[in-house]
Amino acid sequence: MSSVHFFGENVFSLKTMRNYLSERAYKSLAATVWEEQTLEASIADEVAEAMKTWALEKGATHFTHWFQPLTGATAEKHDSFVAPDHEGGAIYQFSGKELIRGEPDASSFPSGGLRATFEARGYTAWDPTSPAFIKSSGDRGGTLCIPTVFCGYNGESLDKKTPLLRSMAALAKQVRRLARLFGDEDNGRRVVAVLGPEQEYFLIDRQLYEKRLDLLQTGRTLFGRQPAKHQQLEDHYFGAIKPRVLAFMNDLDHELWRLGVPAKTRHNEVCPAQFEIAPTYEELNLAVDHNMLTMELLREIAAQHGLACLLHEKPFAGVNGSGKHNNWSFVGPDGKNWLSPGENPHENAKFLTIICALMKAIDTRARVLRASVASAANDHRLGANEAPPAIMSIFLGDQLTDIIEQLGRGGARSSRHSGTISIGISSLPTLARDATDRNRTSPFAFTGNKFEFRAVGANQSCADANTVLNTIVAEALDEICTMVETELAAGKEFHTALQAVLRDTVRQHKRILFDGDNYTQAWREEAARRGLPDVRTTPEALQVLLEQDTIALFAKYGVLTERELRSRHEVYLKAYEEAIAIEAGCALTMAQTMIVPAAMAYQHRLAEAIGAAESVRGTPAPGQRRLLADVSQGIEAALAAIDTLAQCRDGGQAPQILGAMEALRQSVDALEGLVAEDLWPLPAYADMMFGI
Repeated sequence: MSSVHFFGENVFSLKTMRNYLSERAYKSLAATVWEEQTLEASIADEVAEAMKTWALEKGATHFTHWFQPLTGATAEKHDSFVAPDHEGGAIYQFSGKELIRGEPDASSFPSGGLRATFEARGYTAWDPTSPAFIKSSGDRGGTLCIPTVFCGYNGESLDKKTPLLRSMAALAKQVRRLARLFGDEDNGRRVVAVLGPEQEYFLIDRQLYEKRLDLLQTGRTLFGRQPAKHQQLEDHYFGAIKPRVLAFMNDLDHELWRLGVPAKTRHNEVCPAQFEIAPTYEELNLAVDHNMLTMELLREIAAQHGLACLLHEKPFAGVNGSGKHNNWSFVGPDGKNWLSPGENPHENAKFLTIICALMKAIDTRARVLRASVASAANDHRLGANEAPPAIMSIFLGDQLTDIIEQLGRGGARSSRHSGTISIGISSLPTLARDATDRNRTSPFAFTGNKFEFRAVGANQSCADANTVLNTIVAEALDEICTMVETELAAGKEFHTALQAVLRDTVRQHKRILFDGDNYTQAWREEAARRGLPDVRTTPEALQVLLEQDTIALFAKYGVLTERELRSRHEVYLKAYEEAIAIEAGCALTMAQTMIVPAAMAYQHRLAEAIGAAESVRGTPAPGQRRLLADVSQGIEAALAAIDTLAQCRDGGQAPQILGAMEALRQSVDALEGLVAEDLWPLPAYADMMFGI
């Protein structure tokens, strides 16, 4: 069957609903999805009955409210459609109440103090803007998954979807306000933030994966000697896809398409065993849901092919880590992408206004944006092997940077690649599409009709980063609109007022622009001179969430209350500390029970072999004794590092623990270069990278 025919077959989409709902119910639900109207409670039972009928036809036996708690993963509690009847048999039941609201036990989810352990009640509430779907269990049926928000008894957000939806509403409000200033006719169209998240990942043979306790427990290799060949030749990037991997990718695409996920691009990434999948653009909320499904299916289908999918941001040291390039834009009420330069002066002026708003947002709230991608895993990636540094900056490219500099001098009148046009008093150039090169080292890069936020980690939900991005852009647009409105109230003409506001915005925030190599020490020094924050660790990054200015930001736009924001700080900081503690414990276990015993066994083998050789030769074997000495010294170094790490784990802070782990790694990796391969207990980097 052609893929176009089964695309979305497991999704209760608007197209599918037409076959199961009355015309009135369909129109009401469509208005909720597309026109932001409140869901009519009166149609809930009909929608639930239709959804149940469709799900049963698809072989589903259970339903679940599918939500995204603060763990960063997804959660689900399955309930059967089956209910006993009065004659000893069973019937299928699913009510509107069950569709709209669920009540999972909330006590064991992280809440950061929003809920006490003994206060277990939590609620899930249907999000009709993200369609229900079926997870198939093959011959064993399937489960109807209903995307929901998750909140506490008093309405506190306990999830990542709720603040994301709130931030989308905040952004939409300010975009509509700007559209009115531009004189755009209000045609009732929605303002839609859109996202295309590129997902990087590694694949290794599952048998090798199961022999690595560090991968099983932490997601990354805590030990591992870099092989002579890894990614230096860059011969894996965009290379021919190996048959085993291609078979996996084919099955992955098939399952994603059945779930309506528009998987578009697949290719080899830079490091051997590293790959990427990218979808086409979708509405932001749905794109985040689909990315969570993509990560789940990556793991599931990899296992079916005898592979393990590694989504950790830095599974292997010394080579590329994995990110999730967050391609963000929005469609205004005119139905057009406002981050596309456009084809006329009116659209061009709106585009430059949004660019200035983004400059203002990223510069003013750089630390908040950095906090949105903070985690123990991402700390290993940021600033290393094609990942952007922790310094937030914007890449615009030569042409657009030149335009912005002209605006800062009082008005842009020419473009390096095009002629001039006139818009009122201002002379603003028409900008060509894709007029910029790409900067792989920039954390926030303009790529022609969108911005690519490259700092999001591969294993992270996109929800946090986009919640922050939507909110800070809403704030910047709010302030720009307010300044323009003030000028208009004073009698100035709109374009004159707008140009003055944009000029001042550029002058105040142009320090955030950088088109060069973000990896260089020279840029770090230049960024420091500019006053740009360089926040390298998660605890330092998260601290901004407790500052009153940040609290006021999220409260003003109705995205997170102070309690909700403080809860995020507590949850994410604890997750960071727990991740490091788990890694330290795993490293100690591996070193004490696997590495040192293997090295000592080799030491014993060497000693016996040297003794035998010298007895035959009748003379010393100095070269062999040097090897034995190196192994013996390596064991002693490892034992000393083990003692240090044990002490740090029991009483030290995260920096000390991380330092002790690195010291232990160095001693273990040195031993790997000495101990015989048949005795070494861990699959080597070369085996994992080239074993598929």
